[in-house]
Amino acid sequence: MTAKRRTKPKINPPADVRTSTINFSLNILIFLLAAVIIYLSYSIFIKLTKEPVVDLSADHKDTPADIIQVEVMNGCGVNGVADRFTDYLRDNNIDVVKIGNYVQFDIDETMVIDRIGNKANADKVAEILGVKKSNVITQINNDYFVDVTIVIGRDYFKQTPITKE
Repeated sequence: MTAKRRTKPKINPPADVRTSTINFSLNILIFLLAAVIIYLSYSIFIKLTKEPVVDLSADHKDTPADIIQVEVMNGCGVNGVADRFTDYLRDNNIDVVKIGNYVQFDIDETMVIDRIGNKANADKVAEILGVKKSNVITQINNDYFVDVTIVIGRDYFKQTPITKE
C-alpha cells in the first residue's frame, strides 16, 4: 500500500494584491521616466540659453602674444631655407612648431599669414623677418593650430635671416 502524499493546494493571492503591485511598479516606472525627461529638457534648455564663451584674447588684438606659434613653409623650392628661417625665428623667441613645403614652389614674395585674427602677432613676425607690411595678410582658419604661417618666397635672400649672417 502506497501512501499518497497530500500536497497543499496553491493559494493564489487575491486579484487585488496582484493589481496593486503592478500599479505600484508602473507608477515608479512612470515617475523615473518623467524625471529623465525633465532632466533632458533642462539640459537642452541650458545649452540653448548658455552665454557664448568670450575669447579674452580678442580684447588684445593690437598686442602680440608672449608666445607666438608659427609654421614655416618653403614656397621657393630652395633646400634648407626653411631651416635657416626656423633657426633665426627660434633665436628671436618665436615658437616654430612646424616646418614643411608649401603646396607650390613658385611664390615670388615671402608672406606672413595671420591664422587667428590677431594681426599684431603676424606684424611682429614680419618685422623680425624683414617682410614688407604689404605681405602680411589675414586668413583665419580654425583647422590650423598655429598663430602665424610663414610662406618663404623667391625673395628669401632679401629677408633678415639670410642678410644677417
